[in-house]
Amino acid sequence: MKKIIIAFAAALTLPAFAQKAKTVVTEKQKMDAFIKNLMAKMTVDEKIGQLNLVTGGEATTGAAVSTGVESKIAKGNVGGIFSLTTPQKIRKAQEIAMRSRLKIPLIFGQDVIHGYKTTFPIPLALAASWDMSLIEKTARVAATEATADGLNWTFSPMVDLSRDPRWGRVAEGNGEDPFLSSAIAKAMVKGYQGNDLKEVNTMMACVKHLALYGAAEGGRDYNTTDMSLDRMYNEYLPPYKAAIDAGAGSVMVSFNDINGVPATANKWLLTDLLRKQWGFTGFVASDYTGVSELVPHGLGDLKQVSGLALKAGTDMDMVSEGFLTTLAQSLKEGKVTIAQINNACRLILEAKYKLGLFDDPFKYCSEERAAKEILTADNLQFARETATKTFVLLKNENQTLPLQKKGTIALVGPLANTRSNMPGTWSVNADFARIPTLLESLTTVAGKDVKILHALGSNLIGDPNQQIWGTAHGRDIPRDNRPESEIIAEAVKIAEKADVVIAALGEASEMSGESSSRTDIGIPDTQRRLLAALLQTGKPVVLVLFAGRPMTLTWEQQNVPAILNVWFGGVEAAHAISDVLFGDVNPSGKITMTFPQNVGQIPLYYAHKMTGRPLGNNKWFTRFLSNYLDVSNEPLYPFGYGLSYTTFNYGDVKISNNSFKPGQKITVSTRVTNSGKRAGEEVVQLYIRDLVGTSTRPVKELKGFQKISLQPGETKNVSFTISEEMLRFYNSELKFVSEAGDFKAFIGTNSRDVKEVDFKLVK
Repeated sequence: MKKIIIAFAAALTLPAFAQKAKTVVTEKQKMDAFIKNLMAKMTVDEKIGQLNLVTGGEATTGAAVSTGVESKIAKGNVGGIFSLTTPQKIRKAQEIAMRSRLKIPLIFGQDVIHGYKTTFPIPLALAASWDMSLIEKTARVAATEATADGLNWTFSPMVDLSRDPRWGRVAEGNGEDPFLSSAIAKAMVKGYQGNDLKEVNTMMACVKHLALYGAAEGGRDYNTTDMSLDRMYNEYLPPYKAAIDAGAGSVMVSFNDINGVPATANKWLLTDLLRKQWGFTGFVASDYTGVSELVPHGLGDLKQVSGLALKAGTDMDMVSEGFLTTLAQSLKEGKVTIAQINNACRLILEAKYKLGLFDDPFKYCSEERAAKEILTADNLQFARETATKTFVLLKNENQTLPLQKKGTIALVGPLANTRSNMPGTWSVNADFARIPTLLESLTTVAGKDVKILHALGSNLIGDPNQQIWGTAHGRDIPRDNRPESEIIAEAVKIAEKADVVIAALGEASEMSGESSSRTDIGIPDTQRRLLAALLQTGKPVVLVLFAGRPMTLTWEQQNVPAILNVWFGGVEAAHAISDVLFGDVNPSGKITMTFPQNVGQIPLYYAHKMTGRPLGNNKWFTRFLSNYLDVSNEPLYPFGYGLSYTTFNYGDVKISNNSFKPGQKITVSTRVTNSGKRAGEEVVQLYIRDLVGTSTRPVKELKGFQKISLQPGETKNVSFTISEEMLRFYNSELKFVSEAGDFKAFIGTNSRDVKEVDFKLVK
């Protein structure tokens, strides 16, 4: 009896985390028992049916569209639907599933990429905020709205690291750096999934695209990727792993092949790496028709490739229906096993269990929530504030910005009076009719003392076919068929009447995103000619640059007084742009992808390695060193760059100790002063370089950042702690190690403009 009492008392004093772990194990046991019992009742066809993901037909990202969906649901041949929204439509589909033999609920997904109805800035823009709590909150708002409209699964976050701005999908990612992208991946997963997936306002995240999609050759979408394991583990894989470690419930496979094996059928990637090395326990979905696309990749017919994908570790087949139509026959022929089908089925059923769908299949079908929780005033205000924090001031000669709320402003350019191009690519749920144009917003925000003159100024692109391609998915900008000279002359005429000219130029929203790769990433031809004509008037010109990628702006940097990169800012983009142009908000964004001088420099990124013949302090050109004949090695704008309406001065970097051992830590710090006349926010960045190693190491690697707010004249001490763990990397044997030796720490306002200090790791 005494032993029992002691054991009971010990249980009561267990640490909270131990008690929680015990609860989690018990919940898992309940789930395992439930799914085991359910699967015992399932036929092979019903198990295969759970692996089938079809489109609801509202939006697609490929040529194929699912057919006969309702009859397939009734037969138990559908596991999930994507691109079907509203509680009414989702309830109808779920009711059909509830009339199937085993009444297994459907999972409903969509590309909720940067907000739902309340659309936030594109992900590349959100990354420029360097604000993890802000980014997490955008995902939280997106989850609340999307689940109110019936969804419970989002194909986000997209964490494909890319160093090639020709690739259109850089707009959907976080830029070039693994450290920053990993932090964003964690924030997004937490925002979507919250603390409990069974809560009605949380949804399952799907990290994508595994893997290396952003390194496709030539920046061409869907193209092949060939990469060393050293680069893969140290640079491209960390953001995916960060999302997995944060608890992402699902993974989407990338379209590209990896070192000769397409990702959808890549067993090393989906089983050895994802499950065995990283311990992932969720399910894996193909991308849109990713299974059937293995056929043109050259891996066999639909039956062959479906078997390959399943055996590699792809659990759910999006739209191809190769699993649905071939796996039963492959099972009979011994090409796949029932264990492989069972495993995939179990993982999908587990996801539905974790979402609480077996408890209540209709939990996301609340018309009351949909009416109250979508596009609320608070959400729209938050979207407006968020957008202002993503804009990057690239140039501001003679303090051209901010503008005064008086006088006459000429607003010209093809992006000045468009609604549909404001939110950016992947804003599939945006209501364009409710989005203000920049012309409308400037008129409202400027007030009665400002006169706004407007002209189109130019078409988006000189070639009408290219303009059609660049304004897909309802993002049309009507063409003016007058001669170009006449359209420009009209804009010049109103510019001459104005005190200042705002040129709203750049890309339309669908000139970046999926299937929107470009070889020329400058401002399109006819817009450039308009800009040159506006500058010839002698009036101050502000370039409001719309972009979904880094662009080549060498001429603009040399000639335009002020450049504000506004990316695509979401549903409240126009209001946010006006807030920043008139100085109601001080811009604080910093680019997370290097801007090259020209396309010939690509790939260009800050964390490059040193060659045996470095250029060193030579600017350009030095024979027999690593450089170009026609352009310097330097970027136009370095990673982490962004100006403010105020100025910040950095003191010298101080260090608590010049050497330390594993288990110890040192601190590096600097004093940052707002030396201007406006309050502002600054992103203070920490970089580290390993000077000597068994493998070549980058010249700098981002290892920390802090966003601080300073009043005019205010100084803050900013410090970073450096531990041995921060110095680890994957060596040539793929061991995650740190090595003793000399290091440098850099602190500064961007990756180029830094101050440094030396330290040692001693072992």
